[in-house]
Amino acid sequence: MSQRMFASVATLAVLIVFVSLSPARMASQAKAPARTWVHPKTPWGDPDIQGMWPGTDLIGVPLARPNNFGERNTLTDEELAQKATQAQRTAATDSEEFVRPGTEAGINPPSYWLERGKPQRQASLVVDPPDGKIPALTAEAQKKQADLRTSKAGRGPNDSWEDHSLYDRCVSRGVMGSILPVIYNNGTQIVQGPGFVAIRYEMIHETRVIPLDGSPHASSKIRTYMGDARGHWEGNTLVVETTNFLGDKNGIGLNGGGTPHSDALRLVERFTRVDANSLNYEATINDAKTWTKPWTILMPLKLDPSYQLVEYACHEGNYALGDMLSGARAEEKAAADAAKKISK
Repeated sequence: MSQRMFASVATLAVLIVFVSLSPARMASQAKAPARTWVHPKTPWGDPDIQGMWPGTDLIGVPLARPNNFGERNTLTDEELAQKATQAQRTAATDSEEFVRPGTEAGINPPSYWLERGKPQRQASLVVDPPDGKIPALTAEAQKKQADLRTSKAGRGPNDSWEDHSLYDRCVSRGVMGSILPVIYNNGTQIVQGPGFVAIRYEMIHETRVIPLDGSPHASSKIRTYMGDARGHWEGNTLVVETTNFLGDKNGIGLNGGGTPHSDALRLVERFTRVDANSLNYEATINDAKTWTKPWTILMPLKLDPSYQLVEYACHEGNYALGDMLSGARAEEKAAADAAKKISK
């Protein structure tokens, strides 16, 4: 091989190496697109949304949006930083072993049973109406509220077990009260089988078994606290429509509190898995007897395989209700005995 030819071949080899190692080529290799997430399927072909989806992270996100946000439902960096600072203060207080002098004692410190959320950018769980507010009550619902206040006038808080909520009595929190985040026990588990989806709630241990076979709702004469649910798939989204609720029992607020919905409630829930570890839960409340227009909440849930649903022995451990009622009866007896002595 001549020196000229050898030099040409050597130069070409250097150029090939240079091009193969050029910054542009290396950058393009570094930016190779990640594998696209594929929605998992069950063995029978339905979208797989099974797993533990606790709402603990969302503790602290209000149901209705504070006035200062208007139609903005996303916190700014500064607002999120303020939330993070407050969370650090709360964590420090929770870790205290003894109550500081001058502090009113409660269940803290230490925080032996409360759960805390993580600072979120979401300003409210209500996303529609756009201002994040729960719509106004209808005239019918306002009258019910007024009549209820009148019926309780002059009564004590423990005159009867019926003075306490269904939650306090370990009966039911309703559908929305079971999934909205509260101070502890926010576990929600989704289990699937051919033709069915089951949703288990940790507190008050209620389970909904939802058929997917297209069967009609039960007779309107059959009504329950959790309603009658029917589901179907829209693409990868599970849509659950629930009707046949008992009216004037559970509300939509935390633990089933707040204004009770009527028997006309039509609840439409959407469960959409958006990636391997995220599930969007959306619920639209449509009750023309109670609210002037429908409203919708949105909860982004995170998969937590380590979360365990343990026994929630509500009735068995519900000493508070019995103690409050018996205490009220004891006070009444003491007052009656004192009145008898005075009359003598």
